[in-house]
Amino acid sequence: MEEPRAVSEAHGKAIVALLVDAGALYAQADADEPRHEAVVSILRSEREALVTSELVVAEADYLILDRLGTKVELAFLQDLAEGTFVSDCLTRADIARARSLVERYSKLEIGLADASLVVLAERYATRRILTFDERAFRTIRPLQGGRFTILPAEVEL
Repeated sequence: MEEPRAVSEAHGKAIVALLVDAGALYAQADADEPRHEAVVSILRSEREALVTSELVVAEADYLILDRLGTKVELAFLQDLAEGTFVSDCLTRADIARARSLVERYSKLEIGLADASLVVLAERYATRRILTFDERAFRTIRPLQGGRFTILPAEVEL
């Protein structure tokens, strides 16, 4: 990946960001994944902070280790250590908000990781998300209103 993006880590500050879901993190790590090139292209061209949650990182790390092995996992962890992706933590209040989203969208079975991205979307004042989970993110509404812009589905590569 290219140079890390400078990001203020102060909560409550509006930072221009692209949220990144576990499926996209996995696709970036797996060169044989059919969507790998689309994800890599978006990540390389993106000038905004690449933000995800600690929960999404754990989900992606599990998938990468389980399916691709330790060598690829270590490369993923190196990207995190270098700041390629910002892995943000949730507060107790954030978890409560995420819980209410899991309850509200219970028929979608979104889980805490996806709900954490909705919470972070509000924190970072963004509606842009790199995900393959279109079913969920076309239904879920950002806490700040509007709809999510889903990449790569809504961009021409």
